Amino acid sequence: MRLLKKIIAAPFVFIALIVIFIEDWLWDDLARLAAAIGRLPVFHQIEAFIVWLPPYPSLLLFGLPSLLLFPVKFAALYFMAHGKPTLGFLTAASAKVVGTALVARIFNLTKPKLMQIGWFAFVYEKFIGFKTRIYDTIKSTAIYKAAHERFVRLREALKAWKQTKKSLWRKRWEAALRLMRRSKQS
Repeated sequence: MRLLKKIIAAPFVFIALIVIFIEDWLWDDLARLAAAIGRLPVFHQIEAFIVWLPPYPSLLLFGLPSLLLFPVKFAALYFMAHGKPTLGFLTAASAKVVGTALVARIFNLTKPKLMQIGWFAFVYEKFIGFKTRIYDTIKSTAIYKAAHERFVRLREALKAWKQTKKSLWRKRWEAALRLMRRSKQS
């Protein structure tokens, strides 16, 4: 019976793994982008209001982007069902990126209030534990270790190459500066 449960659960765990990996990969970068946008004066006031909200309205606001993106996801399904899979995929991917950015920013703003809700804090801790176990499992595989080692070597080689080579725009800028200096001297 346990073997049957593991066999049935395996595809769902794999799908959850992919979703968590993509969300986690996008989360920090999109949160920084949303924070930069949030520094604009009009959004700064909205963010101040969000931080001010009590716990349960914060929870409602935290779930709102997911609800608002349902029509966009249905539109993506509509496009796919009517012979436009590329448009459907792009619509779904755009909704995922925008939704992740909104949720990441709202979560960063409301996390202190959300952690005051007992059941939310419990679920959050369980989710973080689950995510940590998945990452530990992935990082312990030989495939991950080999790929990570190659990625680190490639990143170091690219960094060394960039330090020795000037970019096209840098060369043009320096040439323009030299030309301006020559024109001032004559």
